[in-house]
Amino acid sequence: MKPICNVNGRTEFCEMKGDIRIHGKSSTVFMSASSMENSWGIISPFARKGDEEALNHVTKWSIKSGVMDGYGLPRCDRKYEVSSIVFSLGGYAGNNFHDYTDVVIPLYQTAREFDGEVKFLFTDKNPLWINKFKTILRKLSRYEPVDIDKEEQVHCFPSVIVGLKRDPRELRIDPSKSPYSMNDFRQFLRSAYSLRKATAIKLTGNGRKRKLRLLILSRKRTRAFTNVNDITRMARSLGYKVVVAEADSNVARVAATVNGCDVMMGVHGAGLTNMVFLPENAVLIQVLPIGGFEWLARTDFEEPSKDMINLRYLEYKIKTEESTLMQQYPPEHEVISNPSAIQKQGWDTFKSVYLQRQNVNLDIHRFKYTLLRALELLRR
Repeated sequence: MKPICNVNGRTEFCEMKGDIRIHGKSSTVFMSASSMENSWGIISPFARKGDEEALNHVTKWSIKSGVMDGYGLPRCDRKYEVSSIVFSLGGYAGNNFHDYTDVVIPLYQTAREFDGEVKFLFTDKNPLWINKFKTILRKLSRYEPVDIDKEEQVHCFPSVIVGLKRDPRELRIDPSKSPYSMNDFRQFLRSAYSLRKATAIKLTGNGRKRKLRLLILSRKRTRAFTNVNDITRMARSLGYKVVVAEADSNVARVAATVNGCDVMMGVHGAGLTNMVFLPENAVLIQVLPIGGFEWLARTDFEEPSKDMINLRYLEYKIKTEESTLMQQYPPEHEVISNPSAIQKQGWDTFKSVYLQRQNVNLDIHRFKYTLLRALELLRR
């Protein structure tokens, strides 16, 4: 049998059935064939095809066929009765946004159909990533994963998928092309982490407003709010109970914190990815720094949040005077006056200025109207 390989804008993966043998040390998958013609294929099992910077940190795997009588196929050392999935923890794994869009969601989409009867084979092993998402890994597979890169033994399976299925868009699953949806994924997370709150509070006139919870995502380094205390006082004056927390690698704790809130706000960044844990009908507020973040904001969080159906999205664009870049550059500098000129210098320059040097000092009086709008949405 020939492998069935698929390629789209963000991923490539190959599905194989029959006599499949995997030699980790040489990064090779062997499969039996019905003729003497050997075929080779190379695949990078990380769901960000075309991104050379990411794929430079991903091991390339070879797919080779040998004839049915075993000629050219290595001898099996370990045989399994279940299927396996080979995928990489290289690339951008370690960044919370990329953890979900490049690995966790594609792994869910690829592995869910096996109902736990599948074995994971890691290439480019990342112990911190594995520990971070151990709950999800155990929910998707009943078997201990294998660090396949250093394996001298040949592992044999009845079927193997090399690479992960993935929607071309960020943080998405297209239900017209998959048996699953992002709402299914969010329900899966709710079950995996035993999240209690299914629906955000619907405001009425009976005083329940005081129980409304607002989560302010804090950041320690860049794109941090410099006046969190002022934001907190203003939000409390509107009836919010305020929680200030940073998104860290303790997924269970982050999931519980986010799920317990009705509104989540934060400056554009990987922490907003935790909107996947918000209860139904909750509100996400994305704060956009200066620099021309509109395309990133739309692609990374606005459109994905709308695809999750029962989330509401609000956006707040800061003015120039709300950016700490005003303290670093004169008003006539192109960083302030002409961000598009900085963008034309490439991603690295844009990132070094607008993502790595900028914090946000919110105009409390102006931002107040965004929080009032969130209250209106929670009355619907």
